[in-house]
Amino acid sequence: MKLASLRGPRDGRLVVVDTALRWALDVSEVAPTLQAALDDWAVLAPRLRERAQHLATGTASGALPFRAEDCAAPLPRAHQWVDGSAYVNHMELVRQARGAELPPSYWHEPLVYQGGSDDLCGARDPLLAVDVAHGIDLEAEVAVITDDVPLGTSVAQAGAHIQLLMLVNDVSLRNLIPAELAKGFGFYQSKPATAFSPVAVTPDELGAHWHAGKVHLPLRTWVNGEWLGAPECGVDMTFSFHDLLAFVTRTRRLGAGTIVGSGTVSNYDRSRGSCCIAEQRMLEILAHGDARTPFLQFGDTLRIEMLDAAGGSIFGAIQQQVMADTQGPPGCGQAGG
Repeated sequence: MKLASLRGPRDGRLVVVDTALRWALDVSEVAPTLQAALDDWAVLAPRLRERAQHLATGTASGALPFRAEDCAAPLPRAHQWVDGSAYVNHMELVRQARGAELPPSYWHEPLVYQGGSDDLCGARDPLLAVDVAHGIDLEAEVAVITDDVPLGTSVAQAGAHIQLLMLVNDVSLRNLIPAELAKGFGFYQSKPATAFSPVAVTPDELGAHWHAGKVHLPLRTWVNGEWLGAPECGVDMTFSFHDLLAFVTRTRRLGAGTIVGSGTVSNYDRSRGSCCIAEQRMLEILAHGDARTPFLQFGDTLRIEMLDAAGGSIFGAIQQQVMADTQGPPGCGQAGG
């Protein structure tokens, strides 16, 4: 099943979407928003699947053409957005480029941070930035959405609480990060609004490509139409989503609608390319002594997408243009509302 939130009300209007991303069906009579569906998922998911089946068989009335540009983020506002760093080789490369060793604990326990969840961007919203001197970078990731996850959930129990998956552009302002982390209190100004794919999908949509808490498909990324990379998501993922959920519930429970991200997808096989500019710059430093690829500039475009075995887009593409924030437009979650 594929779900999307059309723009309009602040928290979107829930629709089911066909597998080919051609048609959508309003399901507000079942749940007005995705958050409402997640709040009572065990009861409402079967009813949503029924509507999705009607859409798939052409027996639904009121179907409308699906357009990614009409979509907000699947959750325009989320109760919680927790991003991990499950690809330790990515962090290892970052530290290698600046001559720092990776602490051994990074291989045994995930890193996570709590991001801003009050203003989440749709896949076609602009990437708004204040100053290119901040070092604007994309980070292509996969994320899961949970139902209510109890305190002390184990790795073996975690999979039952993953209800949906999405793609993510977890934007970073690279030149603000070092000074901010040096204060010892985590990210804030260096992490502006995050963007998500047009649709969120249930794990069964991935078939055999979803197993052991990992997505086993490449994540494709382009900047200004030029290929940046397509690392395999299931390769070199040190911590699965099951591991991440067990870690973040060690001392806290998660409310329905919590989003948990994988961190930047990255492979040791560098021929697969990268999912962020910073990683490409690190490789250039190691090879040539200096970084040659600039961070994003105003007017630049990016695209993040995952395809199935037949070449169809699973989540729809994140396509954003970098724009100067003049403080005129509303926030991502309110755009078009």
